[in-house]
Amino acid sequence: MPTKGTDKISPDTILAADEPRPFVIRNPAATAPILLVCDHASRRFPASLGTMGLDPAARRCHLALDIGAGALTEQLADSLGVTAVLCQYSRLIVDCNRQLMDPGAFLEFSDGIVVPGNRNLHQADKDKRANEIYWPYHEAVTGQIERISALGISPVIISIHSFTPVLNGESRTWEMGVLWDQDRVTAEIFVHDLRAAGYLVGDNEPYSGKAPQDFTLDHHAESIGLPHVGIEIRQDLIHHQDGVDRISEIMHKVIETLPARIKPTEINSKQPGKAG
Repeated sequence: MPTKGTDKISPDTILAADEPRPFVIRNPAATAPILLVCDHASRRFPASLGTMGLDPAARRCHLALDIGAGALTEQLADSLGVTAVLCQYSRLIVDCNRQLMDPGAFLEFSDGIVVPGNRNLHQADKDKRANEIYWPYHEAVTGQIERISALGISPVIISIHSFTPVLNGESRTWEMGVLWDQDRVTAEIFVHDLRAAGYLVGDNEPYSGKAPQDFTLDHHAESIGLPHVGIEIRQDLIHHQDGVDRISEIMHKVIETLPARIKPTEINSKQPGKAG
C-alpha cells in the first residue's frame, strides 16, 4: 500500500528489470594504481518509489545528490585513464556512505526538508534498498579493489564528494575539504597541492574523515590498509561544466603524482565484508 502523503509503493523489488544497475564502472579494465569512487553521483529514484513525496526542487537539491561530484569523477577517470565506481541512485533512497544502522542512511529530515518517503520505514523496506542498491554498489567497489590488487598493485582509493555552500542558513567558506582518518600522508599531499593552487582547503573540514559517517573509506580502504582520501568540493565550483573542467584539471595534476609520492602499502589478508 502507498505510504500516506507520498506515492511510494512497496513492490517485491525496488528496481525494475529495465532500470539502470545500482552502479556504473568507468574504465573497468584500467591498471593504474588509483580507484575513484562516488557514493552520491546521481539523483535518480527508482520508478517504484515515485517522488518519495518530494517536489522537483527537493529532488534536485544537495540532499538528493552531491551536485557536480559525478561529473567530476567521470571526467577525472577518463582524463587519468583510471577506474571509477559511481552509484546510480540517489542518496535519499539509501546513503551508501553511511552504515545501515545510521539514521542518515535513510534520511528523514535535513536542511529544512522533510523526506516523506523515508518516514516510518519498515525494516523490510530498508532491507530491499540495501540488498538492491547499497550492497551491489559496495560489492562493485570491492571487486575493483580485488581486481587491481591481483595485479600486485595497492590502489589509492579516492572518494569524491561535494558540499553545499549554505547549510541550515549558514554560509561555508571552505572551497574544498580533504578528509582523512588513518592515512595522513595522502591527505597532506592534497592539502598542500590544492592550497598551492590557490584554494581555501579545509583539513578535515567542513566534514571530518574521523567521523563514523564516512563508511566507504572505512569499509574499503582502512579495513585493509590501503592509502585513501576523501575529497569535498563546494558545489558552486562544480555545478556547471566550466567549473568541472577547471577543478578536474587541478585534481588531475595532483592525482597523477600520487604513485610516485606514496610508498606502496602491503595489503593484509583482511577483506571487507557485509558489516553494518
